[in-house]
Amino acid sequence: MTNKTILLVEDNLDDVELTLRALKKNNIKNEVKVVYDGSEALDYLFGTGKYSGRDLTLMPTVILLDLKLPKVDGLEVLRQIRANERTRLVPVVILTSSKQEQDLINGYSLGVNSYVRKPVNFEQFTEAVRNLGLYWLLLNEPPPIKEG
Repeated sequence: MTNKTILLVEDNLDDVELTLRALKKNNIKNEVKVVYDGSEALDYLFGTGKYSGRDLTLMPTVILLDLKLPKVDGLEVLRQIRANERTRLVPVVILTSSKQEQDLINGYSLGVNSYVRKPVNFEQFTEAVRNLGLYWLLLNEPPPIKEG
């Protein structure tokens, strides 16, 4: 079961604010759960740490994942998402400013659904977020989330 929530995994407060503004500007009214490092993302997804007891039948519709994160980097978060039966089918979009080709290759090797470089310009960024929202929240047909 999904509740059309977006999980935004981003440590840069300016990028968090930019993403939330871009979603709002494009009338994407879905709940956005923001976590600020890779460890918190894993706790949220697996119901551990401060998210112990969270209803794990409510998985995000899409995860927007930065790569350069404190504690646990984005590629390791992706690796653990794909290794777990409950989360392996949740769509993950890497949303990063990294221009390293190896990050792109590693992301797809680990099973990312999409890789988007953050545009520097706010208007371009807003358009990119609009397209992500339209596709992942309206057009894409998500897989069923496994119970238990």
